[in-house]
Amino acid sequence: MSERVFDLNADLGESFGLYRYGVDDELMPFITSANVACGFHAGDPATLRAAVRSACASGVRVGAHVGLPDRLGFGRREISISPQDAYDYTLYQLGALDAFVRTEGSRMTHIKPHGALYMMASRDGVLADAIVTAAKDFDPALEVYALPGSALEAAAIDRGLPAVPEFFADRPYQGTEVQMFDWTYEQIGGPADVARRVRAMAESPDFAQIKTICVHSDTRGAVDLLRAVRGALAADVGNVVACGR
Repeated sequence: MSERVFDLNADLGESFGLYRYGVDDELMPFITSANVACGFHAGDPATLRAAVRSACASGVRVGAHVGLPDRLGFGRREISISPQDAYDYTLYQLGALDAFVRTEGSRMTHIKPHGALYMMASRDGVLADAIVTAAKDFDPALEVYALPGSALEAAAIDRGLPAVPEFFADRPYQGTEVQMFDWTYEQIGGPADVARRVRAMAESPDFAQIKTICVHSDTRGAVDLLRAVRGALAADVGNVVACGR
């Protein structure tokens, strides 16, 4: 069996003002891509700057974690928006993050919708196409992180952007369906449980298309979970290694 190489990503940059959220800097040694909140669902200019600088200093790829304009609900509440809204929100957030990426002498590599917007775009092809069109208009080389088989993945393929199918190590699954919300820590389990989940994914033909694995920066014990994921990929499954450093 040929070797599979996975990207390891984390959603981060979600602090705001005096409020610290997530363990961004601590995750950098364990990830290869950072999805940085762009100020809509979370984040502020200082947080964007710090997250981008930390990622660039660590050799971690930087992508835009675009969300709904819903700080109070942390972008996890569905809001009715038009395709034009989706396009405008996406383009606006890409521009905000890109300013900080450019000042670090780097370039943005990918885009990943956050929370409710991610799930809405997974179901709604028109909404997904608006998000992907904004990404393509901004930079046709941007990769699009998406659930495998989703409307978002299909939109990226249709528009000629690289689609990167994603697996969530710190979310429970029912078969191939991820439970993104309303989960409990008992369902997620500890590092050993997460490692088993990742090994099972890597060995299953149902997940053969997966290219990136996510752990959220605000999940309890995120550093230990990511360490377990890397260990599972590097050692426990002989034909699987983590990409990057």
